[in-house]
Amino acid sequence: MAWFQRVKPSIRPTDKRDMPEGLWWKCEKCGAMLHKKQLEDYVYTCLQCSHHFRISPYKYFSILFDGDRYSEFDDDLRAADPLCFTDTKKYPDRVHDTIEKKGKTEACRNAYGECGGSSLVVSAMDFGFIGGSMGSVVGEKIARAVDKSLELNAPLLVISQSGGARMMEGAFSLMQMAKTAARLTRLSEKKLPYISLLTDPTMGGITASFAMLGDINISEPKALIGFAGPRVIRDTIKRDLPEGFQRAEFLLDHGFLDRIISRRELKSELVALLGLLKV
Repeated sequence: MAWFQRVKPSIRPTDKRDMPEGLWWKCEKCGAMLHKKQLEDYVYTCLQCSHHFRISPYKYFSILFDGDRYSEFDDDLRAADPLCFTDTKKYPDRVHDTIEKKGKTEACRNAYGECGGSSLVVSAMDFGFIGGSMGSVVGEKIARAVDKSLELNAPLLVISQSGGARMMEGAFSLMQMAKTAARLTRLSEKKLPYISLLTDPTMGGITASFAMLGDINISEPKALIGFAGPRVIRDTIKRDLPEGFQRAEFLLDHGFLDRIISRRELKSELVALLGLLKV
């Protein structure tokens, strides 16, 4: 039974749906009106309140890799339908519609290049594809990113942005939690650094597997990070939750994160970190 399938790689998506169209955008946090050029100059963060807009893997690649030069790999993997799943529509139709409407092919993309002159492999998730959910393809891509790090003797950065496991694939999706966690041990055996960057949101099985297994766990400000949602937890324990519960700042105070880094300083901080972790 196929967990995923290969297709002929398509042209690079335009990511036209990642941000609103037009020259002026409204900050969803403070309501400030932001010009497109200003937003690009501030790497998609609000000039007024520093709110971090959700961005695609390609934008992270552009921010991190020197001169926007990188090589993408394993972009030919597509979701199969191992369970013949149907809810309001058939799973293959849902995947096809997402590809057609958003120009995205999966919830994860892999690339390697240089960051501040140091080799780096990046696996970045994309909330714009079925909520960034982790199915068999996402698990396989992260596993192959580990393999690429071993091949290049380079550190691995995984950027998490997901609502959790892709339940249209049932147990096949849940198996990716163990698969990715096990594959990451190979980096540890070779003493290659694994850096986990958690962005908004990082939830469910992603948090319960590779997202929290970094040698260094960092996050963007105000990112929602957790397993179950706050409402589910509140209804289960029948208690009010602390203010800011499941936000990056709360997790940093309680030892789950090593540092919170603004996207404006992400590359410079990462370059410094890679220098300290030089392999």
